[in-house]
Amino acid sequence: MALMGAVEQPPDISAEQYFHAASVLDDGTTEHTEDAMNAYRRALEVDPYMVPALINLANLHYSRDDAIEAQALYERAVSLEPHVFEAHFNLGNIFHDLGRYTEAQGCYREAIRLNPAYAEAHFYLAVTLEKAGRSQEARSHWKAYQQLAPDGEWVHLAKEFSE
Repeated sequence: MALMGAVEQPPDISAEQYFHAASVLDDGTTEHTEDAMNAYRRALEVDPYMVPALINLANLHYSRDDAIEAQALYERAVSLEPHVFEAHFNLGNIFHDLGRYTEAQGCYREAIRLNPAYAEAHFYLAVTLEKAGRSQEARSHWKAYQQLAPDGEWVHLAKEFSE
């Protein structure tokens, strides 16, 4: 027997369904960013351990220059699934942006350990090593970037620094 005036609850929606909806909205434009963020949040309400939703939500915060929230989300993702190289790499980017180069280097090194073929991690590790005055150590990462991304955006810079 239904109660008069009772609000009908929506059917159960899984975290995966929210995640899928968010992924469709998360199309690289700003038009649907807020809706995508809300859908990722709903996925995390249903499943707080959904690491891909944490990472994607963090990416959206990062794209809005909300480094504090992005950092917290990436750190949560790393604590839940330490083997996800994207979370380490993206956390390294935040530390790099904040001028925390030693922490950034640690994150980039872990991303490379988990995925040695990820060219961008080699590039950013080389950049942070250069900023720390460790050019000799950076050289192998400049070379790795060139080998992994011969047509990469920064290949000319990498060639210049690796010689």
